[in-house]
Amino acid sequence: MQETPQQYTQRMLSHSAGKDPVRLQQAAPKKLAALTKRLSKEHLTRRPAPGKWSIAEILAHLADAELVIGWRMRLILGANGTPIQAFDQDVWAETFKYARRDPKTSLETFRVLRENNLRTLKSVPRSSWQNYGMHQERGQETVDHIVRMIAGHDLNHLQQVENIAKQSRKSCR
Repeated sequence: MQETPQQYTQRMLSHSAGKDPVRLQQAAPKKLAALTKRLSKEHLTRRPAPGKWSIAEILAHLADAELVIGWRMRLILGANGTPIQAFDQDVWAETFKYARRDPKTSLETFRVLRENNLRTLKSVPRSSWQNYGMHQERGQETVDHIVRMIAGHDLNHLQQVENIAKQSRKSCR
């Protein structure tokens, strides 16, 4: 059973509850680099189970999601109340061939976009973080809410990458 947009939101927010979302976002690229540094291309591209993404696919998703988040935040900061379109991550994974993307390039793209997005957040007054967009599926979302969601999204995928990396190391023995 697929989760509702509201269930997804609660799950992402639960990952980062009580933690500084900006610090979590700052740390994510380095943590991903450390987790994937010693893995072979075979391990990075192996799916842990049918229908589940490989580490390479997760890294491609994170890069594309960071691009989307940067765009959404800029839209909201520039036009309070703006509509925000949803996207289907599975359609993007297939359309943009996540399974064939170079994991190192995806990680570097994610890192650069993340640094840029965090610089953008630091450049605007904190009061602007209360600006909101109307997400097509989830309703009103402030910049502050998006920052917390992305921190939870990072933690969710970091856990997945860590679990897949552990499985890969076990299979090498």
